[in-house]
Amino acid sequence: MKEVRLPNLFEIFIVLGSFLALVMSFTVFLDLPIQLALFISWFIAMILGVRLGHSYKDLQTAIINGISNGLEAVLILVSVGALIGTWIAGGVVPTLIYYGLEFIHPNIFLLATLIICSIMSVATGTSWGTVGTAGIAMIAIGEGLGIPLPIVAGAVLSGAYFGDKLSPLSDSTVLASSLSKVDVLDHVRAMLFLSIPAYIITAILFTVTGFIYGGKHIDLEKVDFLKSSLQQTFDIHIWMLIPAIVVIVLLALKKPSMPVIVIGALLGAIWAVVFQGMNIPDALGTAYNGFSIKTDVEFLNGLLNRGGITGMLGSLVVIIFGLGFGGLLEKMGVLQVIVSKFEKKLTTPGKITLSTLIVAFLANIFGCAMYVSLILTPKIMENSYDKLNLDRRILSRNAEVGGTLTAGMVPWSDNGIYMAGILGVSTFSYLPFMWLSFVSIGLALLYGYTGKFIWYTKEKSLQSQKLG
Repeated sequence: MKEVRLPNLFEIFIVLGSFLALVMSFTVFLDLPIQLALFISWFIAMILGVRLGHSYKDLQTAIINGISNGLEAVLILVSVGALIGTWIAGGVVPTLIYYGLEFIHPNIFLLATLIICSIMSVATGTSWGTVGTAGIAMIAIGEGLGIPLPIVAGAVLSGAYFGDKLSPLSDSTVLASSLSKVDVLDHVRAMLFLSIPAYIITAILFTVTGFIYGGKHIDLEKVDFLKSSLQQTFDIHIWMLIPAIVVIVLLALKKPSMPVIVIGALLGAIWAVVFQGMNIPDALGTAYNGFSIKTDVEFLNGLLNRGGITGMLGSLVVIIFGLGFGGLLEKMGVLQVIVSKFEKKLTTPGKITLSTLIVAFLANIFGCAMYVSLILTPKIMENSYDKLNLDRRILSRNAEVGGTLTAGMVPWSDNGIYMAGILGVSTFSYLPFMWLSFVSIGLALLYGYTGKFIWYTKEKSLQSQKLG
């Protein structure tokens, strides 16, 4: 039997370079689906795996294990797709849009967007669900108020990711803490030292920007036209929001995410029948096929004709292929080899923090899924933290910042494809306005290099006492 070895840097460069070349050429030049590039990348990586001494069966098992590690994301995404379709059909999302246009002042709209999406993401623990419901409502309101949509998308994503990396209900929060061997509530408390100041700075930035743009380009006739179009198309009343309230309350009570989201989708279908006049088969069909309607407002058509399980299939395939590719990278030890080359230089909390953020971001780039990053990063970096007796809470916090907050920055990742598709704003357009992500990364590095909010294990504390 052939002896298994780790790849050298040249082999890693060839495989990862081929991956990037495939992804860029398929999406930028050939106009081919990213999913096909990811599928082909499996076999490029497997060629290296065989060269390293792995059997095909072992490599296939690595793909399957990688996929199984992230299947929860697949289940939630399917549920969110059904939710979006029925909530539009049932008038939940249109009602959010209507009342937003009615009551939110243009000057504070961006701040309101940040706060609303933050509250929803903390309460529900899902950035995808937040963007698919409150997010598309805020995009519609921003369009009506004449505020540039990339900035609106940045505020939506800043709010959505705030809860996704902080809520104990979030799968990413649970994943980052569990793989770092940290209690989830201890992880959340450690995140607060970074998340609260980052949130305040982000809120100030969006408030200032809101006053710059608010009211400048507002077209009151357009706002009134959008509102009247919504009223003509849907039954708009405050009780249309009951399905959203039910979902938020159930998730806040720590009920399992997938069944709660499915209950919300069922309530949306019921609302579509009872209040919007749809027949039962059509209302239920929106859960699978999404909502479809033709109005006199082209923007509303583009915004409301979405959702359904079928609308999530592209993202589902990206997740599956990305998780599989990440499984291959882990099996072959690709990222471990990269880290090992500069592991001896990781002698301070600052250097370890920087390295963790880089590894997490690279895992998003090459693993194409946030789950890949949150699974691989703690495994790869844990020894470096233990050598310096750094508390594992620092590892889980840095993995969350580097993994969760950068996932939406990669155009071919699960988050990048989903967010751009749902919001109708390209990844590179909204990326400069993901201010919470950039501020959080900056604070993580600041804490690492200054020693602020950096904690050590008992062994380190005892050593310090002896020296003293």
